[in-house]
Amino acid sequence: MAYHRQPCDSYFVEEAYPQRATQEYLKMIGRRKQEAMANELSRQASEAYMEDIIQHMHQMEDETLPDVASIDIQQEIQWFMRPYLIDFLIEAHAAFQLLPETLFLAVNLLDRYCSRRVVYKRHYQLVGCAALLIAAKYGDRKERVPMIRELKSMCCSLYDEDMFTQMEWHVLNTLEWVVGHPTIDTWLQLSVNDGLAYEDIEVEHMAWYICEIALYHKDFVSKKPSIMARASLALAQGILGRAELTSDTDIDGVSETIVELSHKLDRPSQVLFRKYASPHMTRVSTTLDHFLQQQELMNRQASPPTPPSEQTIQKPAMSINAYPGTPQKPYGNMVNGYMTPPITPEGEYFMNGNEMKGYHQAPRCPVTPTPSGNPYIPQQQYQPYQQDMTMH
Repeated sequence: MAYHRQPCDSYFVEEAYPQRATQEYLKMIGRRKQEAMANELSRQASEAYMEDIIQHMHQMEDETLPDVASIDIQQEIQWFMRPYLIDFLIEAHAAFQLLPETLFLAVNLLDRYCSRRVVYKRHYQLVGCAALLIAAKYGDRKERVPMIRELKSMCCSLYDEDMFTQMEWHVLNTLEWVVGHPTIDTWLQLSVNDGLAYEDIEVEHMAWYICEIALYHKDFVSKKPSIMARASLALAQGILGRAELTSDTDIDGVSETIVELSHKLDRPSQVLFRKYASPHMTRVSTTLDHFLQQQELMNRQASPPTPPSEQTIQKPAMSINAYPGTPQKPYGNMVNGYMTPPITPEGEYFMNGNEMKGYHQAPRCPVTPTPSGNPYIPQQQYQPYQQDMTMH
């Protein structure tokens, strides 16, 4: 039986899908060309105005530095409370997978606010959460900005949701809505782009680790980020045995900052040690620990022997879960979010407000004393919270 082929209304039926695919491909190529052109124009503009950009960044860092002397006169906030709050901010920052500069900006906002306002210890963590929220909104991805209910859960519902909003508004008004601050991470990227350092991810992670160690210490609160970036980069290159390209370590107090940083490396926070012991951070905390042990062994071999009664015991290799440093909270596994740090460590755990007698056996959700009524609105005896501090 003969097969009769039916006539076709169109000769382009088989070519419809290839033509559509070709159009999509051409659109994709066009978008890529536009992006490449935009990136090239941005690079050329950056090179043309780089000197003005750096000058503006120097001006901004001078205007947005915290004042340690003003924080010193706080009535309730003490420096031994700072490591607990920094631990909490680092854990929250890692939980939301925020950008590195967000953490440095949040700590800067926190310190600037404490330089201008009297802060009660029951509000210390609330100010830190507001600073992290502002920093994330300012420069991070929109989908990764923390939700207020998530921050409330991390604080074990110590604060109501409207308290976070009110504190966020109060921080912004206190700082006169000046949020921009050239962070250490920005200066590190400039050093790489200017050829002062190799594009080495391990060196970058080590510099981040050193700078985050500095966040715990009072000595570096008023240090300029540009100085901290140069010093941490030079120190990281020396620790990792890289060829040092930075040639400006003798200007603007960079060499003194390197010495000060080197004295703070031996006792990092356990939370921070675990963060940088992960593979995606190239395990730089473990590398630094081994480096310090080798340096200690070399110093002992080079020094003359001491009497047996004065010999010091060699420091054993520390594991991730037992690294010394910031007084830690033995809370165990955290189920419903990150635990609130002990905002108000009792005086019995400290000698002269500095040295610790023992670990603080805190409850699961430590609660600070709060006046009756609305915990956010201070009563008459808490009026200094709304007043400016006496600036030095």
